[in-house]
Amino acid sequence: QVQLVESGGGLVQAGGSLRLSCEASGRTFGRSHMGWFRQAPGKEREFVAVISRRDDRTYYADSVKGRFTISRDNAKNTVYLQMNSLKSEDTAIYYCAVDVSNQALNIRPIKYNYWGQGTEVTVSS
Repeated sequence: QVQLVESGGGLVQAGGSLRLSCEASGRTFGRSHMGWFRQAPGKEREFVAVISRRDDRTYYADSVKGRFTISRDNAKNTVYLQMNSLKSEDTAIYYCAVDVSNQALNIRPIKYNYWGQGTEVTVSS
């Protein structure tokens, strides 16, 4: 069983920055791909970014590419999402998730096995 706890959300003005953190319990962290997703009110959960389990390969949604950076610290069982140049459309609840399959990096939520409770990000214009 893996438990994920996100933190770092909050209210920020457009153009500002936030760094989200997600700490994982359990032994699978270092062997799993880690993803960030978000869900805005009235919308489906959407992919934001993913990082591979060991060689730090990353992949981003087009909407955040160049503004967001995903990283991980396996020694701390933590994955981060640095968000810069925030826009009002980035407002959402952000979730981290674990993919234990160790297959190709995945952008579909259904492929992820464990989820955090989410942290809310609000960007004011």
